[in-house]
Amino acid sequence: MNRLCRLASASLIAITIAVGVKHASAQLIVFDPNNYAQNVLTAARALQQINNQIVSLQNQAQMLINQARNLATLPFSSLLQLEQSILRTQQLLAQAHRIAYDIQQIDRAFSTTYAPASSSVSDQALIANAQSRWQNAMSGFQDAMRTQATVVGNLDTNRTQMSALVTSSQGATGALQASQAGNQLLALAAQQLADLTAVVAAHGRAQNLESAQHAAAQDQSREQLRRFLAPGAGYQPTTVQMFH
Repeated sequence: MNRLCRLASASLIAITIAVGVKHASAQLIVFDPNNYAQNVLTAARALQQINNQIVSLQNQAQMLINQARNLATLPFSSLLQLEQSILRTQQLLAQAHRIAYDIQQIDRAFSTTYAPASSSVSDQALIANAQSRWQNAMSGFQDAMRTQATVVGNLDTNRTQMSALVTSSQGATGALQASQAGNQLLALAAQQLADLTAVVAAHGRAQNLESAQHAAAQDQSREQLRRFLAPGAGYQPTTVQMFH
């Protein structure tokens, strides 16, 4: 009887252990490692896509910032100062005295004042032409010196503008600002070239007037010498009252 009880108790214990093991096995099967790994991989891929989108948005934002910099205009402009310098030089050339930079006026002067001396021209006309030619030469020298003084006065303004433009070019934040600074530097060079052209024109005008004066004076001297040596009526005595 006791043996039978022991066998029953052992059987009951074995059944209890088997049932517990089976129940525990059933609970462990709920966590699937393969499914968990697949979920982690899917989440990692989604996170990588989000990171790629963030990087793409950052690149687009940087591209927009660079475009904005390239489209930004230069805050400094020297156009007004350059135009004023050129205007001063043009006004000075337009104020040239007597024979100026006009083709018709030059042609009229060389057909009258600088025309070759002839026997039909009176002595008073020869003297008047010589005086006018001398005044033209002096006016040419005066105008040339005034032009040179104006150009020298522009040098200080040009130096200031060049310094500001170079500084703006070096501090340009985009392609447009650098291009605008370069264009203004080219405009400054063009203005300086215009000043140089004005100086050369004024100096050449003065030299040409002086050369024309010398040529006309030589021609007039020959005519006056011819008149002096030409045979005439000779000396005719006249009554002169020397003392009252």
